Order: sequence, then C-alpha cells, then structure tokens
Amino acid sequence: MTEQNRVARPIPRRGRERNLVDVRPDWPGGPLPALVRANVPDIDLPGWLAGHRDEVDELARRAGAVLFRGFAVAGAGDFRSVMAALSDDVLSYGERSSPRSQVTEGVYTSTEHPADQPIVLHNEQSYTVNWPLRIIFHCEVEPGAGGRTPLADSRRVLARLRPGTVAEFERRGVLYRRNYLPGISLSWQTAFQTERREEVEAYCARALIDVEWVGDRQLRTRQVRPAVRRHPVTGERTWFNHALFFHVTSLPDDVSAGLRAALSDEDLPYQTAYGDGTPIGDDVLAELRAAYAAETRSFAWQRGDVLLVENMLAAHAREPFTPPRRILTAMSDPVAAPELTEALRAVPTGGRA
Repeated sequence: MTEQNRVARPIPRRGRERNLVDVRPDWPGGPLPALVRANVPDIDLPGWLAGHRDEVDELARRAGAVLFRGFAVAGAGDFRSVMAALSDDVLSYGERSSPRSQVTEGVYTSTEHPADQPIVLHNEQSYTVNWPLRIIFHCEVEPGAGGRTPLADSRRVLARLRPGTVAEFERRGVLYRRNYLPGISLSWQTAFQTERREEVEAYCARALIDVEWVGDRQLRTRQVRPAVRRHPVTGERTWFNHALFFHVTSLPDDVSAGLRAALSDEDLPYQTAYGDGTPIGDDVLAELRAAYAAETRSFAWQRGDVLLVENMLAAHAREPFTPPRRILTAMSDPVAAPELTEALRAVPTGGRA
C-alpha cells in the first residue's frame, strides 16, 4: 500500500487505545525486545509515536530494543516518516565498515553481506568517536528462511565477563587496525565517501585516527577506543566495542585462514588487539563469544516490522538466510565520545598534525 493511496486509521483516544495497540515489555518470554503490536490494520505508526514518544523512549532503554508489529509501514517512505517521529536527528552513514546502499535520505539497505554468511553481534560504529544512539530496522521483504536479527543486551554481556577481563580492557582499551584494500575490503573512497586523500586525513585528525598511506592505493588506520562506556541518559555501564566483531577469528574459518595465509597481520582488512598492541588471547575471545551467546535472543521477521535498537544497550547481528530478504536501516541521535570533547578543547583549529 503506497503513501499516496493509504488512508491511515486515526489515532484512537486513550480510552480505546488499549484494545487497538498492545505494549508487551516481556515478549517473547523475556525483556528483549519489547513488543508494541497494532491489533487492527492500518494504524499509522508515526501518528501513534507522536503521542507516545516518552513512553517508547523509556521502554527502549529498559528493554534495549522495541519491535513495532502490525502497523502500516510499507517501504522506505513510510519508514522515513517513522524515523522523523522517533528522532529529530536522523544520521547519514559515515566512517563506513560495511557496504550499504542509500535508499532515501537517511535510509539505507542493511549490510550487503553474502546471504550464506552470518554477521556477528556488534554495536553500530562503536569503534568511532561519534556513534548513533539508536539504529532502527524495517522489514520490507521477509526472508525466505533464516535471516533473523539476533540481539544481546550489552549490559548483561558486560555482567557475564570476569572482573579481570573487564579490568584489562578498561586499563588498555581496544586497538582497531584497518586496511582499506581494493578488492579485499572497502576502499577508502567508499568508507569515507570522498576521492580526496586530504579530506580523509582531515576527517581522521578530527576523529583521533592515525593514518598511513601504503603505496598508491592502500590506506592503513589505527585508533584506540574504550571497551566499556556509559549510556548518556541512563548512566549504565555497557560493553560497547568491536573487539570481537573486527577480530579476524570472527570471520568464517575458511575466510579467516585464507586472509592470514595471503596477508601479513599488518595488512589484514580488520584486526583488533588491546590498546597497547598486545594480542587478545584465545581464552578471552572464547569468553566474549560465550557471554554474547548466553544473552542472544531473536525473533522471526514479518513484513512491515520496525525494530528500534538502543545501540549502546543492545548489540545486533544477522543470521544467514535464503533470499529474498530486504531489511532497511537508519541511524539517529549522535553521541560524541568524551575523549573527543577533551581533544577538541586541547587541539588548535585544524586538527592534529
């Protein structure tokens, strides 16, 4: 049903609303995600959100994610209207780590990754100094099979880790090494959305990223970020990083082995270590995987679903799937890292040398 020919059902008065829209904070058998379900067709989600934004904000922060199901959301235009109702600050996708295509302003395809490979749990852009507080998904086409978007509460993941493990990461931070290699990973032109090296260097200076040009085509970057952060509204400590996601061992075994056979450690597309460069031990990587696995929850997508994920409170992933599947995504509410604010106070205009 298109935006032009759809007549949205008026938003009901609160006295009748309970029968038309159910809010279930404990679905499906646990708190992640909470469910907001329209019980009759064609209820306009942006209109409903206009009267319930504070309630949704509280629900999302408590649960970590909220699934809106059964509302009249049928494509990118409707989804963009939902985003406008949810946030005053919808973001573009910068400092990219995965291929996406822009569908309309602020709306992108979900990561264009081979259908037969999983995408492991992660918090969107946690390796940056400016990240979205929320990432929102819309199911435009249901998967043929599989293709769920698993979630894990990042507060609970942190609580499952041994105190010694957390202390080491808090003391050292996480080092992210990236190589932009044409034909192997994203090119630097795609990642930074520019053809000019000087623009990349200026961006990286502002974003506290060390830059090294290798030959005519390769860019190598290094950045150190905390492993644990606090949510700016709730103040909760949360496991918020890409330490596992960007580690080469998180790739499928054959892909990881092939890359390590073909490339030196310095040239791997992605790799992580402790902030001082010390490798993260296999036992620690196994501990991280076990903590994520213990907290993972998922649901089957239905056409029209909208999933709001509190990015600092819940990690998301993607299961392999049988096509077709089309999930759209958008990000909102930027957060600047405290270390960026401190650096901007200390660095003269023009960035670091």
